[in-house]
Formats: sequence, structure tokens, C-alpha cells
Amino acid sequence: MKICAFTGHRNLFGYGFDRCLLDRVNEHLIKNGVDTFLCGMAVGFDTECAQSVLALKEKYDVKLVACLPCANQSDTFSQKNKLIYNSIIEKCDEVITLAPVYRRGCMHGRDRYMVENSDVLVCFLRKNFGGTFYTVGYAKKLGKKIIEL
Repeated sequence: MKICAFTGHRNLFGYGFDRCLLDRVNEHLIKNGVDTFLCGMAVGFDTECAQSVLALKEKYDVKLVACLPCANQSDTFSQKNKLIYNSIIEKCDEVITLAPVYRRGCMHGRDRYMVENSDVLVCFLRKNFGGTFYTVGYAKKLGKKIIEL
């Protein structure tokens, strides 16, 4: 295991999200060989994951890679979420942009890219539909190790 990707819901409210658990899982992964984290940079779980990895970068030599579905991903974000997004992007070790502008299917393309280029997927899945459900299913199909929070 060297590369970890994240997938989870945008809305975490009311679903029992535990940031401390995420931090512990990420640190455990680092201690067991993960040195690179792929983050899709959506609002919600992705943002929490990026912030967790950035905090761990102060203690460990790991990389955070932003995997953007399109260059204008944050155009519809609130002002607060744009500030958080831009702050994270500035601290990433690498930014990969998969499409120049938003187009139908670019989010799934980003999700497939992250699954295909990782060894383990950390997910926060509480619904049996949507992008996170699709991404976890794709990871299962490819036989990836999955850690559900």
C-alpha cells in the first residue's frame, strides 16, 4: 500500500461523521506505508480528508494530491467553501486537473481516476446512490482495499 484515495458525501451533517476517527485511520495508513493521498476536493468529506492529511504532513513525509474533475470545480461553491478550497489547493504537493471545464461525467471520470491510481480507498458511505456509492462499487469491482468510516 502506497497510495490512498478518498470518497464520501458532501453533506456530513446528521450522518455520524467523526473527524478524530478519520485522523486515526489516516495516521494508521501512513504508519503502514501510505505516502500519497488523492483527494477529489469536493465540499464535505473530501475537504475534511484534505485537512486531515495537511495536519499529518506536519509530522510525516506524505503527499497530498488534489484530483480536480475540472478546472472550474469551485465555481458553484459558497464563498466560505471557496476560501477553504483555495487554501487547501495552495498546500497540495500536486494538482491534477482532468478536464478544462465542467462537462457531464467529469465527476465520475475523476472518481475512476482516483480509484484506478490508488491501493486503498477510505470512504464515508451512508447512501445507496450517488457518486460515493458509484465510486465504492467501482473500487470493489477492481478489488481495491476499502476502509469504511
